[in-house]
Amino acid sequence: MSLVEERAEGIHVIRSVATDGIRVDDREFGESFVLLPDRVEESNWPANADALASADLDRLLALQPELILLGTGQKQTFPRPELLAHVLMRGVGMEVMDNAAAARTFNLLAGEGRYVAALFLL
Repeated sequence: MSLVEERAEGIHVIRSVATDGIRVDDREFGESFVLLPDRVEESNWPANADALASADLDRLLALQPELILLGTGQKQTFPRPELLAHVLMRGVGMEVMDNAAAARTFNLLAGEGRYVAALFLL
């Protein structure tokens, strides 16, 4: 699914989402990654919501986002409730959705100038 044609100045833009990967700008990602408006974090992210741990969320929180988007693949899959609480207790919202919805939401929020972190599970 193609998402956008134009790239906003100075921020990463998700171009497309497929079952086996996500295209950011001109680069294809086939493994889990975190996307922020100004950078990509690629190392050692879990492959699915069941493997998500509080340490992963602490890594996300250390990036100081306004909001965390969790893209869980082709289907929306909620992580354990204590993991959601772990983020919320630190004053940061977290939205869980499938990767396509998370990509659209990321592009919208980043384009509005919001500092959002999106973890895409692949």
